Amino acid sequence: MSATSPASPAVAASSTPVPARSVRSLAGLGPFLAPYRGRILLAGLFLVMAALTTLVFPIALRGLIDQGLIAADPGERLLALRGHFLLLFAVGAALGLFSAARFYMVSWLGERITADLRDAVYRHVIRQSPEFFESTQTGEVLSRLTTDTTLVQTVVGSSLSMGLRNTVMGIGALAMLVVTNPYVMTQVLGILVLVVLPTLWFGRRVRSLSRASQDRVADSSAIAAEVLNAVPVVQSYTQEAYEARRFDESTERAFSTAVRRTRMRAVLVAFVISATFGALLWGLYQGTQAVLAGEISAGHLGQTVVYVILLVSSVAVLAEVYGDLLRAAGATERLMELLATRSPIASPAQPRPLPAVAGGSALRLDNVGFRYPSRPQTPALQHATLDVRPGETVALVGPSGAGKTTVFQLLLRFYDAQEGRIEINGVAVRDVALPELRSRIGIVPQESVIFSTSAMENIRYGRPDASDDEVVAAARAAFAHDFLMALPEGYQTYLGERGVRLSGGQRQRISIARAMLKNPPLLLLDEATSALDAESERMVQAALEAAMANRTTLVIAHRLATVQRADRIVVMEHGRIVEIGSHAELIARDGLYARLAALQFDTA
Repeated sequence: MSATSPASPAVAASSTPVPARSVRSLAGLGPFLAPYRGRILLAGLFLVMAALTTLVFPIALRGLIDQGLIAADPGERLLALRGHFLLLFAVGAALGLFSAARFYMVSWLGERITADLRDAVYRHVIRQSPEFFESTQTGEVLSRLTTDTTLVQTVVGSSLSMGLRNTVMGIGALAMLVVTNPYVMTQVLGILVLVVLPTLWFGRRVRSLSRASQDRVADSSAIAAEVLNAVPVVQSYTQEAYEARRFDESTERAFSTAVRRTRMRAVLVAFVISATFGALLWGLYQGTQAVLAGEISAGHLGQTVVYVILLVSSVAVLAEVYGDLLRAAGATERLMELLATRSPIASPAQPRPLPAVAGGSALRLDNVGFRYPSRPQTPALQHATLDVRPGETVALVGPSGAGKTTVFQLLLRFYDAQEGRIEINGVAVRDVALPELRSRIGIVPQESVIFSTSAMENIRYGRPDASDDEVVAAARAAFAHDFLMALPEGYQTYLGERGVRLSGGQRQRISIARAMLKNPPLLLLDEATSALDAESERMVQAALEAAMANRTTLVIAHRLATVQRADRIVVMEHGRIVEIGSHAELIARDGLYARLAALQFDTA
């Protein structure tokens, strides 16, 4: 297993950082925000009300100081104090109410939009052709589904709201300061403008490091996903220490990049807060001088102090939020890149219906040529021509790499042939809607796929609307019923991840039962009995022969004893069809098939 994999043309290679553009990248979330415009407006209303309520507090405080504390008559002072404290309490209660409503609304939006985003990315990825997964690591995709969407959730559900609220408060506080002390605040604003220029430079560095940090985390996820799916191989070769070291090196690179990002972000926050605080202290100093000169009241100064605190705290929060926005911008870019990928395999704009044919399906390969996108220099199929009649059983044999599995891949339209034409029932597979095409085909792969659910649901995967009785009937036909009933909870037994609780032969029989339940007119068997012992193979072979009686079947087999009873045997070598005939005919020709048969039967 290599530490790296080729980069997808659509998904940027995680080993090469792509500079993040700016927080404008968050505009990619627009389509996910649009369905919730009403809630966003409501959250915005609560946000503005909370900010305005906060801005009212200094005005109420000024009244308390000037009218409640400085009144000459003690009785008037007591009444004034009570009134002003009640007013302050009302302001605080309103602030609490609006803040709670804002928190609920933005948190709901964050959770909802993140869920929609994850669903959209996952739905998009599982529709990609195998070409996408040839060049994109599963761990990279999982990192984007988890880490990147979590960063987006942090921004939508928290940081963005805090940023908007503090923007309103900061602008409001600044406006009040300018209104009450125009001369002094004009000087302060001039100083603040000088703060912006270095901030932009810091921001660019943080953006770049944020994207690089997320890419390093994705590298670690890719390594973990690769190794965890191959633990038995890792352990059998005693490579646990090597894999642990490789993962540790990857996480250290991620940590190092994260530290650089955090250091730069800390410098950015320190600079913004210190520079802003210094500028505002200058303004506050000028205010105290005005009180001493009798130009403003003590309440006016108190109001100014609170507005200064609000402005400084708003700037501090905005500096933090800006860093979150930059990280989320990088995450959004990565997610949008994934959503922007387009599978080369798609249903045609105007699909043709696939007619039914009695006795199965008729197949035709007409001078088909194909090269895998990851190996464009090596032909997988060359000038392959084959006609299969409805109800016929045709076996594909030949050395590894001869092109047998490629035929299956093209029939299922996981790829499109670059040359020639492939037809089912007289219709080119390119002209048929993908769901209709694949619904007519059942496949039993060489490596059975078992999902982390019950045996009943694993078989029902072939036809989700099947009844329990139909599932049991398919299991009986595949000779799986007896061993399933022997499990602790029968058909409801949880089979574990990838079917770890079952033997290879048991997993294969469940896969066969799944295909039989689907009951398609075209059946593809890729070494369907390779994982079975001799006794199980005889039982399953009998079940498969019964299943093949009423449908067209293509069988791939390296063990020639399993295909001798096929109607025809197609011999392939180096992507070409070199021989076609029955077992007896091919033996008599003394060609490639005869040599393969001699090797197997003589060895046996």
